[in-house]
Amino acid sequence: MLRQDGPHPRPQPQPQPQPQPQSQPQPQPRPEREPGADGPQLLSIVVPLYNEEDNILPLATQVQAALAVSPWPWQLILVDDGSSDRTAERIREAVAASPERVAAVILRRRFGQTAAMQAGIDAARGSVIATMDGDLQNNPHDIVRMVRRLLDEDLDLLVGWRRMRKDGFWLRRLPSWLANRLIVAVTRLPLHDYGCSLKIYRAVVLREVRLYGEMHRFIPTWMATVTAPERIREEEVSHFPRLHGKSKYGLSRAAKVLLDLLAVVFFVRFRASPGHFFGRIGLACAFPGMLAMAWLAWVKLVDGEAIAGRPLLLFALLLVVIGVQFVCTGIVTEMLARTYFEAGTARTYLVRTTLGTLDAAGGQRDTAAAAGAEAASLAGRGGRPAAEDA
Repeated sequence: MLRQDGPHPRPQPQPQPQPQPQSQPQPQPRPEREPGADGPQLLSIVVPLYNEEDNILPLATQVQAALAVSPWPWQLILVDDGSSDRTAERIREAVAASPERVAAVILRRRFGQTAAMQAGIDAARGSVIATMDGDLQNNPHDIVRMVRRLLDEDLDLLVGWRRMRKDGFWLRRLPSWLANRLIVAVTRLPLHDYGCSLKIYRAVVLREVRLYGEMHRFIPTWMATVTAPERIREEEVSHFPRLHGKSKYGLSRAAKVLLDLLAVVFFVRFRASPGHFFGRIGLACAFPGMLAMAWLAWVKLVDGEAIAGRPLLLFALLLVVIGVQFVCTGIVTEMLARTYFEAGTARTYLVRTTLGTLDAAGGQRDTAAAAGAEAASLAGRGGRPAAEDA
């Protein structure tokens, strides 16, 4: 047998199966960022204005001077409630002078202070929102101190108390004192000054409340429906006399306060069972009417007397009808009105235009790093993550 010399052929390497490229996960669309969740914009100051042309520029100057010591980025939002003077022009000048700090919302017509305040709140992007009047009677230097307390004590609302109020006694302070005592007695939320516009809110809680009509003076009561009353406090603030313009308040608002207070009582105490509210009024009318009709039936059936010509019969029927209407019609109309506004399709104001930067990234773009550190500090002292404070 012949042997073949020479190298044996080497076995050819088998091709290794190439790993199949794994499908890359598709990037999920990022949800829209909640206002104030992150970014430099953390503090928004909302000021509703009506015919305050002489106060706009001094107000913007005072706010910028007071907030110069603020450790948080901030933005001033001016809301023109359809003023008939040159307020809108002065607002444009304020925005043009400091577009990175001042923004504006110009409403199409006058909708009222409550609607103007709600428009500013909707435009705000801060995790903390401050509101104040535009008449220069509030002191912007109180804002930083109040925000610190709100965060340090983990509050949801801090209400200003104008203890040394610089207004007339008979037309302003006395009616206000009486109204505050009445509101406290009815709402059982012990605050000294419901009418002070200087308030500091945690935005995530404030956005759970929608303001209608002229309910801005009852904001603490509405806030108490979405947060614990223990997280609502008050603090003394400065107050100055009005130097320019005319006051929009007076004794004519007393009737409006009483009617608004009635609505507050209904929605705060009887929102879950509105029939109890109207039922009490309805029963108060219907029960006497039913008693009168029962007595008339006894007179007719037992004594055999004629009752057709007696005025008591018509009066008793009227009381019963009124009682039924209170129980039925009142419940239906009130609940339909509340559903209409809470559906999200209805607004209590219409915006003509906006000025300045209302985006959360607006404001201090050149201090983003410092703002990020302050955002972490703000969320930490508030006891909640920044995303929750949106």
